[in-house]
Amino acid sequence: MSRPIRVLVAKPGLDGHDRGAKVIARALRDAGMEVIYTGLRQTPEMIVNAALQEDVQVIGLSILSGAHNAIVPRVMELLREKDMGDVKVIVGGIVPDEDAVELKRQGVAAVFQPGASLEAIVTFIRGAVA
Repeated sequence: MSRPIRVLVAKPGLDGHDRGAKVIARALRDAGMEVIYTGLRQTPEMIVNAALQEDVQVIGLSILSGAHNAIVPRVMELLREKDMGDVKVIVGGIVPDEDAVELKRQGVAAVFQPGASLEAIVTFIRGAVA
């Protein structure tokens, strides 16, 4: 039997709205993935350290505060510093199209904006890790 996909779901920054992150975490769990939910108000350093300790294959960042252009580049930088370039990063939340393009240019695997289906997220992760 193969090892389940391990996903860390994090709420970085001061954004206190975590309902969407919890819905995603449950959907991934129900799809057979191992999910580690870090909770609210995580720094990029806390997120990357947790990802390293938990040996995850995917980091899912839920950002509704608009701070994605500050937080995500720092997460990507820390992953490179820790030689964790194989960890896929996905971002969900309120991200304008032009920002989504820039985040992908920086190495983010996917950006899921409002209205993305849970099935699409599960399918993407399975394909990205396979």
